[in-house]
Amino acid sequence: MALDSKQVALDHSPFFRLFTDGTIDRLVPSLILPPSDHPNAAVRSKDVVIDTETGVYVRISVPRHHNLPRKLPLVVYIHGGAFCIGSAMHPVYHNFIASLVEKANVISVSVDYRLAPENPLPIPFDDSWAAFRWVAAHADGKGPEPWLNDYADFRSVFVGGESAGATIANDVAIRAGVHELRDVQIVGLFLLHPFFGGKEEDKLYKFLCPSSSSRYDDPRLNPAVDPRIERMVGRVIFFVAEKDQLRERGTGYFEGLKKSAWSGEVEIMETEGEGHCFYLFNLTSDKAIALMDRLVAFLKSA
Repeated sequence: MALDSKQVALDHSPFFRLFTDGTIDRLVPSLILPPSDHPNAAVRSKDVVIDTETGVYVRISVPRHHNLPRKLPLVVYIHGGAFCIGSAMHPVYHNFIASLVEKANVISVSVDYRLAPENPLPIPFDDSWAAFRWVAAHADGKGPEPWLNDYADFRSVFVGGESAGATIANDVAIRAGVHELRDVQIVGLFLLHPFFGGKEEDKLYKFLCPSSSSRYDDPRLNPAVDPRIERMVGRVIFFVAEKDQLRERGTGYFEGLKKSAWSGEVEIMETEGEGHCFYLFNLTSDKAIALMDRLVAFLKSA
């Protein structure tokens, strides 16, 4: 069937269009930035397949000059893209994480989950949880990946992401709290311009997950109503932007979290005059630097 004869279910141009037959037209180029283990690179990186059946992989990044007599805090990062676009090898996500690794002196594991709609929700959530479990299996120093065995401090683990990735990261943090993984301690969760639920049905989420109400009574879209929330990590930071259409959803969960059974510490940073995930596209702008500095301070304060 020709593309123009299909019926469009949701048009998220200039990024993608979803069709009623469950297919997608991704309108942005699938850019790939390969990993680099060059000895002179500021940040070394490698890709590791964690499941040969699903093809799910992670990109691991470490700062070049790691000669301290201690291991590094570990950041598990989950990229955004409305569950439908993006990858751990896309330049905007790779460059953001490389900058974070260098500035905060941490090791990062960026998860490349399978994309919807070909892989309906909750597959991206489950892939990310599987990746976290794979990472956690290195806590005894005997896992399959030497960089994690050698460099990662599993008593100082952070989880985070932006947009849809923040939704997934929050889910991972809750699951980790419930399962109480041996020798792994999540000390912080960061949510960059997060995608959560509101009072009205979110048509995109409903299309990708028909069984969901796609509103704030869905625990994944409003984790404050999840009875497991009290077991989540004890420190959370939100980043929102004044002109982001998802701003109120982020601040809504921020307020709901403070009123929930969860008893941790929460903070929020709002960037004035900017839109959704602005920082990814110009890491050297003053406002992007301010956001990065706040995130680095959060990682270093654990």
